[in-house]
Amino acid sequence: MNDILNKDRLLEILEQWNRFLKRRVHMIACGGTAMTLIGVKPSTKDADFMVPVPKEYDYLAKQLSALGYERVTGPGWIRKGEDFQFDVFRGNRIHTTELLHSPLHEGRHTLLKEYSHLYIGILNHYDLISSKLMRGTSVDFEDCLQLAEVHHEEIDLDRLVRHFHEMLEYDVAEDRLRPNIDRFIEMLRIKELYG
Repeated sequence: MNDILNKDRLLEILEQWNRFLKRRVHMIACGGTAMTLIGVKPSTKDADFMVPVPKEYDYLAKQLSALGYERVTGPGWIRKGEDFQFDVFRGNRIHTTELLHSPLHEGRHTLLKEYSHLYIGILNHYDLISSKLMRGTSVDFEDCLQLAEVHHEEIDLDRLVRHFHEMLEYDVAEDRLRPNIDRFIEMLRIKELYG
């Protein structure tokens, strides 16, 4: 993937999708896409969205095929002529991480844009950071640090730690992933973002 997606390009594509849709679909941006849409990162190399309602996901998948997209991985879709991928996750899962609650529940996302059929939300900071820390790549840690730098006044560190540990209880790699939150807190302390 060579092209990168900035906020304007992403919204332009989603507006095209909206014109094609005939039913309501809720999409929640996660990963680097969420961070691009809230202005933390200038762009993302692919687009990550959750569609929490299974019927809406099934409908969207059919429509993506009709729009010329081809499924290239489980969640991944690419359209000929475009050099970026849309990863669309069904239900409350992002990659291998299952969220504890639907991102459609109150307080679990913020509305970015509402079209006639397409609802675009942004995953809340706690689920966003926790899911990236559970993935645990160096890019994920850097993304989390950027988010904390830009939005540190909105993030309660104690709540984040509790949330991460609660999500971890349901993951088969609990022991391997547990140190990730400590590593992240140390990164925050080095940057003097939290005492």
